[in-house]
Amino acid sequence: MVIIRLARGGAHKRPFFHMVATDSRSRRDGKFIERVGFFNPLAAANEPKTQIAMDRVDYWRSKGAQISPRVARLIKEFAAQKAA
Repeated sequence: MVIIRLARGGAHKRPFFHMVATDSRSRRDGKFIERVGFFNPLAAANEPKTQIAMDRVDYWRSKGAQISPRVARLIKEFAAQKAA
């Protein structure tokens, strides 16, 4: 089953997360199918905190991909931010 979830990157105590479409059996930071966005929880004021390719998320959803709860919340926040 394909799942869209966060894969951690960044340095020690400087987390950075890639939003990836991956097989649910893969490791958190392991092999993935496609990178569809990112989340930077420690972004500076002039940097984007979240960037998501919504067309790719919709594509994977149409193929039956599940979305992790955290990614679902980020998508909701990103859509609200983009609409404002």
